Order: sequence, then structure tokens, then C-alpha cells
Amino acid sequence: MKLNWLFLTLFKSGHAPKAPGTVGTLVSLPFGVAILMFFGSQTLFMISVLITLIAIKGIDKYEATSHEHDDSRIVIDELVGMWIALAIAPGIAFTMNDLTLWSNGITIQIILSFIFFRIYDIKKPSLIGRIDRETKGGLGVMGDDILAGFAAGISAAIVWQLILKSGLIG
Repeated sequence: MKLNWLFLTLFKSGHAPKAPGTVGTLVSLPFGVAILMFFGSQTLFMISVLITLIAIKGIDKYEATSHEHDDSRIVIDELVGMWIALAIAPGIAFTMNDLTLWSNGITIQIILSFIFFRIYDIKKPSLIGRIDRETKGGLGVMGDDILAGFAAGISAAIVWQLILKSGLIG
């Protein structure tokens, strides 16, 4: 159970006294960026799918013994949502030097992905909120963050395209 708990809390980052979801997202961000940088978006996405499947089973096991749904200390869902957003926007392999160039949009899209993900995860608009409220077990815990990750990645990519079209950067 201890190993499962370390996994679900992202090595206890979910134990942060304030905003454990945001802390979990921040902890997951550099790891997601590193995977994206060295292995590409497809690998990041597939690792997210694998972690999701493991997490659903782990959360179901935890909830069966604790009788608590969506414990705020469980932040593996934030990791998956953030990584899905990164796989979509910027969604390309890049080098460390690319992170310092604002004109290519990689760093901007990473920041936008983080911001949009946190907004969607906290506000839970539309279907994201419905999944959060109505789907039980591990699928419910993971599902809203998966959808928030897709929405965040698409939103970040759209905003970046609007920035490019406006001529603000280029």
C-alpha cells in the first residue's frame, strides 16, 4: 500500500498543506518537459496512458479501503492531465536551446498549457465537471483531469496561433 500511496501522491507532493493539485502539477511539469524534449510527444502521451491505467487501478484499491472518493492528496491525475496538455501544445520535440527562444513559442505554450490546465482543473467547466461529479472510482478521479489536459493543450495551441497571426511575436 505504501508504494501505491507514493505513486498516487506523486512522491508525497500531494501532501502540500495548500493547493496540493497545483503543487502536483508543478512537480510533474519539468518531468513532462524533459520527456517531451528527449523523446517527443507520442512517447509523453503513451506514458500518460500507461500511468492512467495504473492509477485507475491504484485509486480503486485506495478508495475500497479508505471509503474516500477523490482524496485531495492524490495528485497523479494532475500529472497525467498536465502531460496530455504538453503532448498537444507544444507537442514537438525540442532542445534545451529552444526553450530560451520566445519566437518559437515552445516556452510560451508550456506556460499556457500549465495555466489553462489549472483553470480547467479548478473551475471544471462543462463535461469536465460532469465527469468529476458523476463518475466514481479511479476513472472519475482521472477522467476530469484527462479531459482538462486535452482542453488545456488545445487552448494553448489556439492561443499561440492567435499570437502568431497577430504579429506580436515572429
